Amino acid sequence: MKGGALDERAIRVRRADAADLLDVLRILDGAMLETDADRVSERIEAGSVLVATVLEDGEVVGVPVGALVRDGDRVTAVATRRRHRDRGVGSALVRAALAGRDHLVAEFDPCVRPFYESLGFDIEAAGDGRLRGRLEG
Repeated sequence: MKGGALDERAIRVRRADAADLLDVLRILDGAMLETDADRVSERIEAGSVLVATVLEDGEVVGVPVGALVRDGDRVTAVATRRRHRDRGVGSALVRAALAGRDHLVAEFDPCVRPFYESLGFDIEAAGDGRLRGRLEG
């Protein structure tokens, strides 16, 4: 599946459950993000992991195509399966994570700065070559 951004109505975001753990780990690993299975499992139990699915031809794709892990107001990871990148899935996950919150913060590598800027994060240097962003709700 290639192409431009998906219609936001085609992206479904929900809280992850224990059955989603392996898919979340695969998504994060595919994006080369550090993952700790026990920590992700704890975040799922706490209701702090979101997954996104998409509609294709009116049908929900069976497996999550994106995941966001949060610890309080801090986004610790957000990633999308390669074939669904640049289609609005990550943006939908961040918007859902912000819902009902005053703000979100994230630390990230400079190569993903355009993603965070496009969402309206205020960005500054965090040290060690990384960046820190804050998004108001």
